[in-house]
Amino acid sequence: MEALTEQRDEPQTDFLYCSGAITEVLKFGSCQLHSGHEVLFLIIPGNPGVVGFYQTFMQTLHRTFGYRHPVWAVSHAGHCAPPGSMGMVDDATLAAEQDVFGLNGQIEHKLSFVRKHVPRETSLVLVGHSIGCYIILEMMKRDPELKIRKAAMLFPTIERMACTPQGKVLTPVLCHMRYVAYLPVFLLSLLPTRLKTLLIKLVLGSISSLDRSIIQPAVSLLSGHCAANAMYMGGQEMREVLQRDDATISRNLDKLVFYYGATDHWCPVQYYHDIRRDFPHGDFRLCESGFRHAFVLDAAEEVAKLVVGWVRGDLRT
Repeated sequence: MEALTEQRDEPQTDFLYCSGAITEVLKFGSCQLHSGHEVLFLIIPGNPGVVGFYQTFMQTLHRTFGYRHPVWAVSHAGHCAPPGSMGMVDDATLAAEQDVFGLNGQIEHKLSFVRKHVPRETSLVLVGHSIGCYIILEMMKRDPELKIRKAAMLFPTIERMACTPQGKVLTPVLCHMRYVAYLPVFLLSLLPTRLKTLLIKLVLGSISSLDRSIIQPAVSLLSGHCAANAMYMGGQEMREVLQRDDATISRNLDKLVFYYGATDHWCPVQYYHDIRRDFPHGDFRLCESGFRHAFVLDAAEEVAKLVVGWVRGDLRT
């Protein structure tokens, strides 16, 4: 029995091309879906969209539901280091036409992934983090026929990003000095893996309960192209994530659960009060545990257990 549990807790990583760009898919549970699968948990990450950051979070979801529902996470296009036999793109024309590394391209990338790899009759429980919440709202807007049972929106950056404390600091860098920032990223990419690992441990060393599983994904981000693609997407976020999409929220209010941070520099607590005022019947929650925006660093298990509590009742219907 213990060996079976360990096997169930082991993820599988697939690399594939979607919308012409390299994509990493992390999977707990069934690696191929068929018509018998009723529910799939699909994680839409923040930026950088490295799926390895969510391993503990996904493992906790999978285990807490008794291994009944597969849990997948799909990376953002180009936010993963391709294995040796693959390049960053397989169709440069398609990737360029769709601006696949930009914000709109990433939204279409997720829709394309779902259409190609998830049977239409499978119900989705979407879990978005940060800009992943904006992407989920856009998915709902662009494809209303998606069979979404519930969507958990964690630390949502769905409005006025450039006006937030963190946005004010990073907007000039991401929008006007991005190419200057590429140089140190490129130099870091030249370091041996061992030195990159030591550097990541040094930077994150002040986090007492750091989840060690995020170190390797953080190292992979320093491959050069991954970080550059993340910065490119980030610049578009500052320019394009402006007004909250109240129409889509209103149409899907019964499916949405929002979880706001009490001290989130990407999403001030005033945004929580504003949306609660505008949607008094919605499910909006304010973190009472002091979790940081990047909760995967040290609170992935705790946040996963919260999500289980929010969606469990919807999976019984």
